[in-house]
Amino acid sequence: HNVETTPQTFIDDKRIGGYDELREYFNKPQAAQQGTTYTPVIAIFAVTFLLSLAFSFATNNSLLSLKTAELFIALTMSVLAIQKLQDLFSFTNSFITYDLVAMKVVRYAYIYPFLEAFVGIGMIAGLPAYSVAPISLFIGSVGAVSVIKAVYIDKRELKCACVGGDSNVPLGFISLTENLFMIAAGVWMFVR
Repeated sequence: HNVETTPQTFIDDKRIGGYDELREYFNKPQAAQQGTTYTPVIAIFAVTFLLSLAFSFATNNSLLSLKTAELFIALTMSVLAIQKLQDLFSFTNSFITYDLVAMKVVRYAYIYPFLEAFVGIGMIAGLPAYSVAPISLFIGSVGAVSVIKAVYIDKRELKCACVGGDSNVPLGFISLTENLFMIAAGVWMFVR
């Protein structure tokens, strides 16, 4: 039939076409095309930043301090973990497309959001560095290397699993930044 997409729909032995043509046949509006967006990440970062300012002001009567930065990273990690945990299966299916450890050990993809939540909550709770920092360093380092390989070396265009598996956030700079924050948090916990 010299068509570019499959499957093709036939009704009464007449070829209707693909999905778009089938919608047109039944007088349905065209399906909305969802492009890539940074909106979920911007919303999360903005709210966690404002929360960190609020917590810092409420506890220290100060807006900007090292504690504010720590809280921002910890709250962001915690909220991103919540996003992933909403649909763990969907997150895992997206995450294994680029994370180097998850590709080899799928169970790691299922554990990752719990590790991320543990680090964020542990930072807020002030748990000892030896119990939190190594996890932050590990998941941040593996994540950073995975993003660099997938996006900047292999030049793959993938969706980031950072805000859950069903997002249209492109894998790239934002994902790398998130991982670099985790590495910085791990180092900071050891040196402070």
